[in-house]
Amino acid sequence: MELILLERVEKLGQMGDVVRVKDGYARNYLLPRKKALRATAQNRTAFEARRGELEQANAGLRSDAETAARVLDGKVCVLLRQASDSGHLYGSVNARDIAAAAGKTGVAVDRQQVLIDRAIKALGVHPVRIRLHPEVLTMVNVIVARSEAEAEVQRDAFLRGQNAAVGAGTDEAEAAVGAESFFDDGAGPAAGDGDDADEDAAATS
Repeated sequence: MELILLERVEKLGQMGDVVRVKDGYARNYLLPRKKALRATAQNRTAFEARRGELEQANAGLRSDAETAARVLDGKVCVLLRQASDSGHLYGSVNARDIAAAAGKTGVAVDRQQVLIDRAIKALGVHPVRIRLHPEVLTMVNVIVARSEAEAEVQRDAFLRGQNAAVGAGTDEAEAAVGAESFFDDGAGPAAGDGDDADEDAAATS
């Protein structure tokens, strides 16, 4: 089926693109969620007439999402669950749970914006991507623990790990600068010495 995209769709195209997708994907996802229109002659004309209006509205939504993303980015969200001694949950943490936890930051998050392949079924710290807008992606860190005390221990360990990573990068940079001071201008190791140092997949028909 040929469609006109009304917004950016990951791995498919940008607003205004005419794309061909499988009928099921169109009927079950893109059309009911108003992400696209059937690419009829009438709809093409209607879209072009409203393109400027749609692009302006999208820019406003994107700006709001970028502001919200700055609030959410890197935040730690805690969810308490019962689990076995080996750390496996009696149950799971799903997108709805994560959306509710992220929403406590003051940013409204819908479960459909939470990008997880499967429910979380183990204790620990889980990085989770959240798409606030088709063009705006951010990430939160979900801590799943059995108690507030256990969550605090996990939070401290996680934050220490983050700080250690930042510190290690700083130390390496300072070491590189320090090493350069041992060489005269224009001198240094010969070239070549040392080691040489990255939801909506659509199947086209």
